[in-house]
Amino acid sequence: MKKQIQPFTFSIDTILYPILFVLLIWLVFAVEIRFGLRFNKYGVYPQTLKGLRGIIFSPFIHSGIKHLYSNTISLFVLSSALFYFYRPIAFKVVVFGILFSGLLTWIIGRPSYHIGASGLIYVLFSFNFFKGIFAKNYRLIALSLVVVFIYGSMFMYAFPIDEKISWEGHSAGLLVGFIFALIFRKEIAKPKRYVWEQPDYNEEDDEFLKYFDENGNFIELPPETEWFAETDEISSEISKINYIFKENKD
Repeated sequence: MKKQIQPFTFSIDTILYPILFVLLIWLVFAVEIRFGLRFNKYGVYPQTLKGLRGIIFSPFIHSGIKHLYSNTISLFVLSSALFYFYRPIAFKVVVFGILFSGLLTWIIGRPSYHIGASGLIYVLFSFNFFKGIFAKNYRLIALSLVVVFIYGSMFMYAFPIDEKISWEGHSAGLLVGFIFALIFRKEIAKPKRYVWEQPDYNEEDDEFLKYFDENGNFIELPPETEWFAETDEISSEISKINYIFKENKD
């Protein structure tokens, strides 16, 4: 039987997949430096057939060490949070996040090569933030607050404030992450519901509340409770037992 994937549990997978992705983008950059190559032409180039290949390749390509370094930390932190808190759907968010954010960038982007893992980072940022709010789980809400506290400034880069930055890719990732937070409702950990939170809960049937009056005052137990009644019944049965004493002739 297939083992059920549980969220909120730390395992090696929580950091293994983020580390592998980070190592991969650094490996691509190292190959560029070592062999004097430039992979920018494999980025997303909007509204061109050849530019569609960038939807898959662009997250692994960066313009320089500063660009790569700034994406590395954000990518590792946000993807680790994704695999810890949303393990059942983590791969769906990553894979479809790359595809849909890249496709949306291809549709709305300027005629230039759009490269970098920023699109995916914005998907993770947006998803972790909005999903925590929508889920109504105290742990996920806490995650939302942490994410917006650390990366809240990312919102401004989803707008055209710097022509050197692919704000289209950022906006695409932000929108895709928000949509994912709305549609990925299944397999998300639900907050624990106690007995009194159930829709069919009836106070009159609650054994604990029977010991309190309508004002919340403790009610002393009557002298004859069910427990004493059962005890008396057992005692009366025992008293009916006849013992026969026989003298030991030995």
